[in-house]
Amino acid sequence: MSEIAVKRQTLRSVLSANIRNYSMVIILALIMIVFGFLTNGINLNSRNITNIFIQNSYILLLAVGMVQVIIIGNIDLSVGRVCAFVGAISAMMYNAGLGMTLTVILSICVGLGVGVFQGVWIAFLKIPAFIVTLAGMLLFRGLTYIITNVTPIALRDDHFKQIASGMVNIPGFSGPLPGNGIEVYYTALLAGAVLFILYIVMELRNRNKKLRNKFEVLSPAMMVGKIALIGVLIAALCWKFATYRGIPTVAILLLVTIVVFSFIMKNTILGRYIYAVGGNARSAKLSGINSERIVFIVHVIMGGLCGLAGVVFTGYMNSALPQAGENFELDAIAACFIGGASTSGGIGTVIGAIVGGLVMAAINNGMSLMNFTAHSQYVVKASVLLLAVLYDIYTRRKAGLG
Repeated sequence: MSEIAVKRQTLRSVLSANIRNYSMVIILALIMIVFGFLTNGINLNSRNITNIFIQNSYILLLAVGMVQVIIIGNIDLSVGRVCAFVGAISAMMYNAGLGMTLTVILSICVGLGVGVFQGVWIAFLKIPAFIVTLAGMLLFRGLTYIITNVTPIALRDDHFKQIASGMVNIPGFSGPLPGNGIEVYYTALLAGAVLFILYIVMELRNRNKKLRNKFEVLSPAMMVGKIALIGVLIAALCWKFATYRGIPTVAILLLVTIVVFSFIMKNTILGRYIYAVGGNARSAKLSGINSERIVFIVHVIMGGLCGLAGVVFTGYMNSALPQAGENFELDAIAACFIGGASTSGGIGTVIGAIVGGLVMAAINNGMSLMNFTAHSQYVVKASVLLLAVLYDIYTRRKAGLG
């Protein structure tokens, strides 16, 4: 077979294997462009791009955990109320004099404890996840009302909110841009350069690993094109951060979470077991995989991420609200399905869930800038979710998967 034929076959296989993820990225870009025209570019300015990440960070964190729950064929309806419960506890701990670091660690531990509680019922007592988390949704809403006395808990100072709306910058490493006087925070550009270099190193290592094991890889031209495209996206995002206030603290937190769980899902035994259990739990068990333990671990992870998201939301609001968490679970679930997770389990990626969450965030943000009513936004979000699930069913049938 000629080199040209091999390249065409590789391109075809790449597009076929990643059609859902690629299509969602294209749709995200089109949404941003369309709203750019409709809002006279307001949705594309640096301040708005930064605000999109800050305002939707807790949903994106929940989506990272929710996609793992969906991959194993379960669902978690309690995540919003768990966020409210942990958020209230975190505010109480912080107001009691605990430092920010200890508060965050203990809050994540509380979330992990919630995950252990629900995971036991689901994995070992064989109660359907829908029922357990529905009960959890009611339970943790009630507990939140009890511990807060249905009264918002104000934070003792403004340091707590730095985790959600604070910025990370090297002191003195900024200055006006020659020509127009725009203040540029060069820390964001430096971070972008470092991130791009790390990405190149990882891509080259993965490519060499595949070549050593005689796996199919992208042609050199496609490889360069992929790296260049990612580089442009990183540069554009970092430029937006640099020309507003710098790198949002929560963006770093989100990046670390995405990298850690993407690595777990793609490169560890746990990740392979999660996909195996989601694909066919009975076959996985016959292969020697402890399916109950995997289901338990996934729900514990979901609880920990709920704890982290609860802290972020409390910081974003600068107080713990008893009624917090409303519809968080629906937004997280929608992000996963829009990002390529399958309703039947076994399929989905962390990156896809993040892209799906950004699609919803871009739609919400664009409609808000155009002064759409909240009722209209619900209609649009419902339509997007239905179309995403319909697309999932269509692509699976076309591929002969059901």
